[in-house]
Amino acid sequence: MKRALVVIDYQNDFVSGTLGSEAARSIEGALCARVKEAISDGYDVFFTRDTHDSGYPDTNEGSHIPVTHCIRGTYGWEIHGSLRDLSETCTVIDKPTFGSEKLAHVLSDGGYGEVELCGVATNICVIVNAALIRTALPEADILVDPRLVASYDDSLGRAALEVMKGFCIDVLERSRAGSGS
Repeated sequence: MKRALVVIDYQNDFVSGTLGSEAARSIEGALCARVKEAISDGYDVFFTRDTHDSGYPDTNEGSHIPVTHCIRGTYGWEIHGSLRDLSETCTVIDKPTFGSEKLAHVLSDGGYGEVELCGVATNICVIVNAALIRTALPEADILVDPRLVASYDDSLGRAALEVMKGFCIDVLERSRAGSGS
């Protein structure tokens, strides 16, 4: 069975930048350990990267989230910290909005039987991509470890995990190095 690990939007702007949070910063060690473990175990590892251009404020999303972030080519757009070097050996998919249809198609076309999601923000990009992947791979096992995701709002993050359970995402905890919230 083909297995994939998908790291959602672990970018400077979402960790330490304009939309950063302590929760996002706190999962870096655990994410790094999980990516290394997944590579060692033969998973295909993907990173998504929220990607906007200078016209972001004029977009629908920009009118709802009026904080310029993840502008292509800027420091804020880059994968954060210790995961940056790891991402350079993996597939990185740029996405112009919350979910990535391209990611869902790549996973579906690749015949993956298990997809694990991690990253930020649980209640926005993680949940939207979980729904897209569930739609593209209705028979696959899709997993989220709560210690490997983070949100700027803990209550919204917990609620998103509960919603994901409703569309057959396995929300579970496994023994891993590091910690997260």
